[in-house]
This record gives sequence, structure tokens and C-alpha cells, in this order.
Amino acid sequence: MRVFASMVLAVLLLSACQESDMRLADGSEGRFDQYQGNWLLINYWAEWCGPCRDEIPELNELHHQGETNGIVVLGVNYDGLVGEKLTDLIGTMDIEFPVLLDDPRLRWQQETPAVLPTTFLINPDGELAEVLVGPQSLDSLTAAVARHAQTDQL
Repeated sequence: MRVFASMVLAVLLLSACQESDMRLADGSEGRFDQYQGNWLLINYWAEWCGPCRDEIPELNELHHQGETNGIVVLGVNYDGLVGEKLTDLIGTMDIEFPVLLDDPRLRWQQETPAVLPTTFLINPDGELAEVLVGPQSLDSLTAAVARHAQTDQL
């Protein structure tokens, strides 16, 4: 009986490890640890934010390069929209990278961004490397990753 109970406990613990800790606007779910080994950019945006709108094509490009550059882009709608309102807005704003339904900032003990756009740069170990405040470009984002990647290697 003890062996059986231990096996059941092991199965329950393993299945708990597979639970989703992130929900995406497209209805899919995943885990943040699936991005371990990659740089993760979590970008906070809003429809009313002009610099956010300007930055989206840069983030889209970085997202499409993701397989070759080891950088994953995720978005967070600052206004907390969900459902059809969010998916319609994603289409209207031509956002091509995944958008999270739940704000992950507490995972890295961060306050709600006071300025938009704001981007969290998460290193391949899942740790917050830098908070980038204000609009970014493809060059500034890749430079930030390169700067931290070089520091991590020292």
C-alpha cells in the first residue's frame, strides 16, 4: 500500500509540474519555463499609446526572427482587455506576437509600469535582466539582449 501511495503522489506531483502558468489571447496556454534557454521580451502596450503603436512593427520583426536569434516576444495589454475586445484590437493593431491574458509582472516582483511602452527583458535562466522604459527599436532591443548576454558570459 505504501508503494502505491508513493507512486500516486509522484504522478500527482509530476502532473502538477505540467500545469499552465500563462494564458494567451489566442486561447492557448503554456508555461514560462518553456522559454528557458531563450531571451524573453515582455512588452506592455495599449491602443491609446502612440509610441506603442510605432514599436509594434519592430516587435513583430523580432518575433519573426525568434527561431534564429533566440528571442521570444510576448505582449501584455496594459488595459487588461480580454476576449473579443482584445483579439479584435490585436488584429487592428497588426500585432503578430503572442499576447498574454494575465499580467506576469509579479513573477519578477515588478510594479505596474508607469510609462508605456515598457519591456521586461528576461534572461535565458528566467530572471529579470532589465526593464526597458519607452519606445524601443529592433536595434535597441537586440543591443540590450547582446549587452546582457555578454555580461552573463563574464
